[in-house]
Amino acid sequence: MSVTDTSAPTLPAVLALRPLGAPPWETADPFLFCVHHDDEYPRANGRMGPDASLAGRAIGQDFSRKDGWSMYHGQQVPGFPGHPHRGFETVTIVRRGLIDHADSLGAAARFGRGDVQWLTAGDGVVHSEMFPLLDDAQPNPLELFQIWLNLPAKSKRSPAHFTMFWGPDIPSLIATDAAGRKTGISVIAGHLDGAAEPLAPPPDSWAAQADADVAIWTLRLEPGARWTLPAAKAGINRRLYFFAGQGLQIEGQRVDRHAVAELRPDASPELVNTGDEVIECLLLQGRPIGEPVVQYGPFVMNSQAEIAQTMADFRRTGFGGWPWPDDSPTHGRDPARFAVHVGGRRETPPEA
Repeated sequence: MSVTDTSAPTLPAVLALRPLGAPPWETADPFLFCVHHDDEYPRANGRMGPDASLAGRAIGQDFSRKDGWSMYHGQQVPGFPGHPHRGFETVTIVRRGLIDHADSLGAAARFGRGDVQWLTAGDGVVHSEMFPLLDDAQPNPLELFQIWLNLPAKSKRSPAHFTMFWGPDIPSLIATDAAGRKTGISVIAGHLDGAAEPLAPPPDSWAAQADADVAIWTLRLEPGARWTLPAAKAGINRRLYFFAGQGLQIEGQRVDRHAVAELRPDASPELVNTGDEVIECLLLQGRPIGEPVVQYGPFVMNSQAEIAQTMADFRRTGFGGWPWPDDSPTHGRDPARFAVHVGGRRETPPEA
């Protein structure tokens, strides 16, 4: 007599695996965009720009990574001079270096070195993001992620709002495996057992919805470290971006080059660092918004008619105008981090 196994087959934890490639990286609803800037800027020239020739660069549109860095849209200081957004959010995670923010509502900030800025563009905002180089004697490395998180239709015209998550306030967890090897997790959004509750996202964010299950984590695994990624709920889109280090194993599947893994949300895959140096990953997950996405450059709406209205609104109002003396303001030579919110409220990191 034969016995038939009627148990359900085991579903793979990794649904798809693709080379990471050059940024921007592919994303899935509710995320729209993810870019990793990693620039090894040289020493500064005393004017917060690089002490190096700019010859051979397409100034104003320099994404060349010549000599390991780019000017982007900056003319003298690297970065992104004033540009508009409507209909989504930017989450900017600065791991090294500094960013100077200024916007059409009059808010300003200098942040970095582990800080995160969460900006709800909502009904419309113009902002600049400049990368001041302050050290005239040593190199000025800069590393950041910028992630675009969509807004549902009901929130696309919400008031613009920016929130600072200062590095020391961001919850984290150090997990130690049976061999004593450590994995560090930084929790920008989303609950993680063992870590403090995440900081509150802006009020109109998709991440503020109780059932959205948005998570933004960065992971750092020591050589040989093992850590089990906790399961999420079914129906969640989940991507793991392996971007630094030599080798990763996901539930027994070897990943020998930098890649993006689409994960089954209700699986709990074990992650193993198979190399001899630290590896780093970025996790993005969230419940899909499931609405039409119509994008025209920095505007993300639900229909072409809304895009046309957005362009007309921007031409008419400038999303509040521009209260700064030029389109790429920087905030002086003092490296101290700060934020000045609309209305004048000033805040600084807890260690300042």
